[in-house]
Amino acid sequence: MHILINGWFWGQSTTGSGQYLHRLVEHLARAGTSTRFTLLTPEKGEWRVESGTPQSPLSTLPSPIPNLPRQLAKLYWEQIAVPAAARRLGADVLFVPYWAAPLWQPIPTVVTVHDLIPLLLPVYRGDLLNRLYTGLVSFTARRAAAVITVSQAGARDVTTHLSIPPTQVFPVHHGPNMEEAASQEMPRRDAMRAKYSLPDRYFLYLGGFDARKNVQGILAGYRRYLDKDGDPAVKLVLAGKLPTRDTDFFPDPRRMAAALNLADHIHYAGWVDEADKPALYAGATAYLFPSHYEGFGMMLLEAMAAGCPVITSR
Repeated sequence: MHILINGWFWGQSTTGSGQYLHRLVEHLARAGTSTRFTLLTPEKGEWRVESGTPQSPLSTLPSPIPNLPRQLAKLYWEQIAVPAAARRLGADVLFVPYWAAPLWQPIPTVVTVHDLIPLLLPVYRGDLLNRLYTGLVSFTARRAAAVITVSQAGARDVTTHLSIPPTQVFPVHHGPNMEEAASQEMPRRDAMRAKYSLPDRYFLYLGGFDARKNVQGILAGYRRYLDKDGDPAVKLVLAGKLPTRDTDFFPDPRRMAAALNLADHIHYAGWVDEADKPALYAGATAYLFPSHYEGFGMMLLEAMAAGCPVITSR
């Protein structure tokens, strides 16, 4: 069997879809299967962060994309370039590892729907073009031979809101998105603590700062912890790229912290390198993740794998 993989997010390992694709490709390359995989990748694009070549039984095939604005180039790739390549190569199955199955499906197509955030959360629906795109990929997912989700909750959302029969929806859970996590020696933790100027003891939040992540809830909870005679030596570390502007979609935690009189108790660690994350988790008193909605919540597994207690929402 020959499976063609849409590799739009290849090289974009700082995105969720890019991490999913990279980890999947790495494991497929070591699977020892008779199935042949071809990763179709965009040949050009200034938004590509890095490049790489997976090993056999998976090969890469660069495919040119037109000189168009990013979103139009992406739409062309998904709807024209990928299905045309699937037909030209005589592949048996087309696998799209993110929510973007093509309208024209010349061969059986499998699509991974990580979550339905732009469909279910009003603040994430975007402008008219974004809503039209969500409508398109909702329709094309219904035409796919199978849909993969990354959680049982995601499967329920897909069957309920996309009206896809449960017999066509297959939850395939993530594993920890780190090479090593269980063992973090103290010297490594000390080096990481110095690199990010961390306090000796800390609660940790690592992730985005968009509204659904509920960083406001973390700050309110930490304020209550202090007011209930919690140990003030346990600081709150917020790790990740802070918003450049304070908006309803990206509320600035620094403003919220000041309003709660928490400025002296919070440390902003900034962007954390992937290699440093296991030690960051391992050194925390607890990882805080009260998100309003997740397709999976990869950081929960990462923290658990590093031996860090987790406080999260349902």
